[in-house]
Amino acid sequence: IRDPVEAIKWLNQNRDMVMIAHNMHLFMEIPEVIQAIQNGIHIWKGVGSALVIISPTILLRPELDKLFTIIDLPLPDDDILYNLQQDLCKSVNVNPNRRAAKAAKGLTEFEAETAFALSLIKKGYCSTRVIAEAKSQMIRRSGLMEFWEPASIQDVGGLSQLKTFIANRAKAFETGNENLPRPKGVLLVGIPGTGKSLSCKAAASIMGWPLIKLDIGSLKGSLVGESERKIRQATAVIDAFGEAVVWIDEVEKGFSGAKSSGETDAGTTAGMFGHFLTWRAESKSSTIVMATANSIHNLPPEFLRAGRFDATFFVDLPTVSERSEIIKIMNRKHSTEIPVTFAQKLEGWSGAEIEQLAKDSLFDGIDDAFKSIVPLSKTMKEEVQALREWSKSRARLANAPEAEQKAYRKIHSIKKEAAA
Repeated sequence: IRDPVEAIKWLNQNRDMVMIAHNMHLFMEIPEVIQAIQNGIHIWKGVGSALVIISPTILLRPELDKLFTIIDLPLPDDDILYNLQQDLCKSVNVNPNRRAAKAAKGLTEFEAETAFALSLIKKGYCSTRVIAEAKSQMIRRSGLMEFWEPASIQDVGGLSQLKTFIANRAKAFETGNENLPRPKGVLLVGIPGTGKSLSCKAAASIMGWPLIKLDIGSLKGSLVGESERKIRQATAVIDAFGEAVVWIDEVEKGFSGAKSSGETDAGTTAGMFGHFLTWRAESKSSTIVMATANSIHNLPPEFLRAGRFDATFFVDLPTVSERSEIIKIMNRKHSTEIPVTFAQKLEGWSGAEIEQLAKDSLFDGIDDAFKSIVPLSKTMKEEVQALREWSKSRARLANAPEAEQKAYRKIHSIKKEAAA
């Protein structure tokens, strides 16, 4: 469209006509265009005409907001993607692959076609791996989210109650368990370095699903309506994936200030927060949201109410048994030789601090490395205690109690001896 006002005037002069305008959103801030649409609406109603705007964004001025019906077109499903792949494969005499078509879920038809074509050029057939890699690049380029490699459950020291909870919820997606309610997600609260983010990565490994990291802060834009558009796009793409673990790190930073959003950012954060809650309540896709928070003080109360998540877990500092487990993991990971008995000296240390100890010990020796690290449990003593008090009546404990861990190890040891 060179002159949208003239195009609208042309529509005013024709009966029973539908004008389809591509990329009209580029002109929707111009006062003359807004006025022309307002004037035209009443004419079109009387002569059976209509204006259809095809746009990648929803940016309607308040003056036009009530005049349009918004239709969200979903991303292509499995059947559409397979038919698209079939047509492309037929042209080069290659057999289509349903698994490869499923790997393209979350892409537009054009993006999927590009991924299929790239795979045919690279491999001579539709490769699931090539398509998944192409999808990862396209999603990353969009700036909406990122794909991350899941972590092995063997890399998570302790937190047995959280691991069991996730493993049990995975049963809801097994064949024959369709009658079970679909899990929505888990909120992990605790001080930094206690394994919250690592647990989110491991959850994807337990489920056997891709891991998507959604950064709420990076979705915020400077233009009016841009932030709401981005979070709508992101959730639409996530829904199209079907099965995925969505990891939201430090969620309290992304949604902090939602209550005062009208005064601080013209309602942007409140709008994003509202959409997020609606999405979680209404989404039918098999996605599990794993959110972490270092503090609950900046989270809106609506976020914490029952039903938003399947459970809220408090991730406490590791017990002596868990510290022993973490030392073994770090010795394996960094080729160190820290004695497991050293766990007794690390009271109040987080998993991240134990890992730093392992790294530093390679340069400075274990004793000097130990003396140089001041754990957060000392520098943030009041915050740690406040979180523990808050969790007593509001969250489950991710860590197994020390007595329970000792009993488990004893039983495991007896079984091992009996087997030998």
